[in-house]
Amino acid sequence: MTLSIISAEERMQTTGVKGCLFGPPKIGKTYQLHYLDPESTLFVDLEAGGLSVQDWPGDSVEIKDWVFARDFACFLSGPNPAYRNDECYSQAHYEYCCSEFGEPSRMDKYQTIFVDSITVSGRICLQWCKGQPEAFSEKTGKPDLRGKYGLHGQELIKWMTQLQYVKNKNVWLIGILQEQTDDFGRTKYTPQIEGQKAGLELPGIVDEVITYMPLANEEGEPKRTFICQNPNPWGYPAGDRSGKLNVTEEPNLNKLMQKIKGE
Repeated sequence: MTLSIISAEERMQTTGVKGCLFGPPKIGKTYQLHYLDPESTLFVDLEAGGLSVQDWPGDSVEIKDWVFARDFACFLSGPNPAYRNDECYSQAHYEYCCSEFGEPSRMDKYQTIFVDSITVSGRICLQWCKGQPEAFSEKTGKPDLRGKYGLHGQELIKWMTQLQYVKNKNVWLIGILQEQTDDFGRTKYTPQIEGQKAGLELPGIVDEVITYMPLANEEGEPKRTFICQNPNPWGYPAGDRSGKLNVTEEPNLNKLMQKIKGE
């Protein structure tokens, strides 16, 4: 094993912005594709729709099942040496993905991977987990909710972490923000993801957590805005590891990344 020292310049060249963008339904999360360069952006579509971006001229990939989702994440990111060859995201898994999808160099043209949505990926993952041995009791053979959701949390976190490892590219996970009110009338905003584990750990995996919401302007009219820092006056989930973003920013994903990168 050799020790590899990575300079700050090399690190900046091999990393991209990894973030998640949450907002209520129909606010225009998917429409953010229109601000991204279609020649260098890949739309990973898990919602089998994309009606709001039918006129967007960029490339897309449809994902309809969890096995394909894992394979594609491994193909994008490369092998993870932490895993054995009989595990997902290992060297053996990566070689299999290359045999199925072709040369990894075909992904070189893309600088940004736009994944819509993390909410649907959680549902697809849960559906797959329902049929796995861990979802059934070894003693009775009956469905085991604890085993199913435990496997779901592990699978989804591994998948999101693998996307975080994609080099030389920006990766954005898009998701629905849900509003919950407790018994004391207090409002809490959380990502809409099946199970609790993935939703709790996601903000710690990515570099940027952005909430996309309408906020009242000086005239009292709602204006769509990116909320980028936590704490913020509205209690929305947010976080900025770059330290370059204000509490609120213009809702333009391309300009946001340029600011983070200092361009």
